[in-house]
Amino acid sequence: MVPLWMAPLAIATGNAFVLKPSERDPSASLLLAELWKEAGLPDGVFQVLHGDKEIVNGLLTHELVDAISFVGSTPIARHVYETGTRHGKRVQALGGAKNHAVVMPDADLDLAADHLSAAAFGSAYERCMAVSVAVAVGDAAEQLVAKVGERARSITVGEGTQDGVEMGPLITPASQDRVRRLVTEAEQDGAAVVVDGRDLVVTGHEEGFFVGPTVLDRVTEAMSAYEEEIFGPVLAVVRVDTLEDAVSLINANPYGNGTAIFTGSGHSARTFQSRVTVGMIGVNVPVPVRAAQHSFGGWKDSLFGDHHIYGPDGVRFYTRGKVVTQRWPAQNDESGASLNFPSNG
Repeated sequence: MVPLWMAPLAIATGNAFVLKPSERDPSASLLLAELWKEAGLPDGVFQVLHGDKEIVNGLLTHELVDAISFVGSTPIARHVYETGTRHGKRVQALGGAKNHAVVMPDADLDLAADHLSAAAFGSAYERCMAVSVAVAVGDAAEQLVAKVGERARSITVGEGTQDGVEMGPLITPASQDRVRRLVTEAEQDGAAVVVDGRDLVVTGHEEGFFVGPTVLDRVTEAMSAYEEEIFGPVLAVVRVDTLEDAVSLINANPYGNGTAIFTGSGHSARTFQSRVTVGMIGVNVPVPVRAAQHSFGGWKDSLFGDHHIYGPDGVRFYTRGKVVTQRWPAQNDESGASLNFPSNG
């Protein structure tokens, strides 16, 4: 998905494109290259370059590279942005996220619970637009936690190609260890583990990197499970008293990728969308990923650079303006050149 935010616009606007995929999932990029070739794209216009940090730094400093697009963690995004711009490149570098969804007491709580479960546990949360924090306002908290917990327990976890499986494993054993550690730390710091997926074992895949859907209640800003991007199937519920408290909580977070509010009040929705400092906002929509005609990108530590990805910003990123001034005088034009500052006459 992510390279397809970039490559079509880059190629359509006249550029060659080099894709350096994550070393953790190299095969999909090769399939994409084969499809480009099958479609008739000339050789060299879309290239795949595998490797590690050394390859990345080579691209960031190479004299023939004009622009860099990146999606990954915030520390790497900052490195890509700083290194690329220092070498004269145009850079858009999307970083991490800690997406909050506010649930008001007047929301349809069944609707909110359905969508929060899908947004938190879909793809085992391994996507930048997943919702990791539910901000329960006032009286919404008790019912919301119960409803989300019920849905989390009903999710079928297993090997992803099997029928009926709704959530698969994490990508590496290090990811599995990180998620378990953050849940354990939250529990030790006073969070209530409503649904615990740490010890999940999938029959036939006992060595798999599985963590089941997990719901934490009464999470605070001081907990590592709130501060860090978990990137695993964990929904942290933070309780606040008012919408004002919810907005302040979100605005104090260093990330600003996506956010949402579930409410039946137009006034609450308008207040939220005008005051929250986040780049993409959903109203009764948990994952506000834009349609292709709109740009994609967050604020704060979720984006480094002036341009978002795809849409109008993407076209601007992959093109440069060019000013051409022309004059076609008649053969016997005697107006000549002027030593004065030229005028429009």
